[in-house]
Amino acid sequence: MKTLTVAVITLGALLAAPAAQAAGNIDCELHYNLSGWSVFYKTASGSGTITCDNGARIPVKITVKGGGLTVGKSKITDGKGRFSGAYSVNDLIGSYASVEAHAGADKSSSAQVVTKGDVSLALAGTGKGWDLGVAGSKFTIERR
Repeated sequence: MKTLTVAVITLGALLAAPAAQAAGNIDCELHYNLSGWSVFYKTASGSGTITCDNGARIPVKITVKGGGLTVGKSKITDGKGRFSGAYSVNDLIGSYASVEAHAGADKSSSAQVVTKGDVSLALAGTGKGWDLGVAGSKFTIERR
């Protein structure tokens, strides 16, 4: 009897895990403002809002830290991002890895994709400033 109970509980746990993901990916976007500088070390910070098709709306804080052969100063206003591969809003919070090559002067635009496991975030924005270089960085999203 004890073996049957353990088997039923184990089977139930195995069936419940795929059911959570069977609901499908959620569709979420990030709208943000970000400013920062770099001289070998890159740092930027800002804020934004994540909105999802399931009605979730999360105010977030964004930080970027990294380094490389890079120099510049920039400010992105009204940037937009689209998440893919997320099953819940909790999948969106955390640190993403990024490698980028950049060059810009005065009014410039940028686009890049950052990843965290199965979750990716495609970012695009326009702004002011100047920058030149290659950098690896950590793009972190936290709840405000």
